[in-house]
Amino acid sequence: MPGIERTLSIVKPDGVEKGVIGDVLTRFERAGLKIVAARMVQLSVSEAGGFYTVHRERPFYGELKEYMASGPILVLVLEGENAVTMTREIMGATDPREAAPGTIRADHAESIERNVVHGSDSPESAAFEIPYFFPEIEVYSY
Repeated sequence: MPGIERTLSIVKPDGVEKGVIGDVLTRFERAGLKIVAARMVQLSVSEAGGFYTVHRERPFYGELKEYMASGPILVLVLEGENAVTMTREIMGATDPREAAPGTIRADHAESIERNVVHGSDSPESAAFEIPYFFPEIEVYSY
């Protein structure tokens, strides 16, 4: 179907700890996105590093790996028209001080480091990120 994409989203350790999973899922579903896969996991530092390998040369990489391994996360595959862009709009800017009112990060994030959710930033990123957590057979198709 034209315009239908899949994207990966993660409710990060701070979002799980704050108990906002339901709110995050509701926002995605109300926007017309379908949850086609979901899994609660706790990453090792090595697994978090593999997922965020694109950032390995950045100064925050070590802290990011530690943070993402610090508690359970909910990993989701979302499907819908322009899912990548729509998900990023619902999440808001990475820095919650710059996030639009009513976005997940504006409402729940406390800092750029602890910003509640992750979302693929492009269809190409989603193509790497989704199979990192879900083999194709585990992703539902409507």
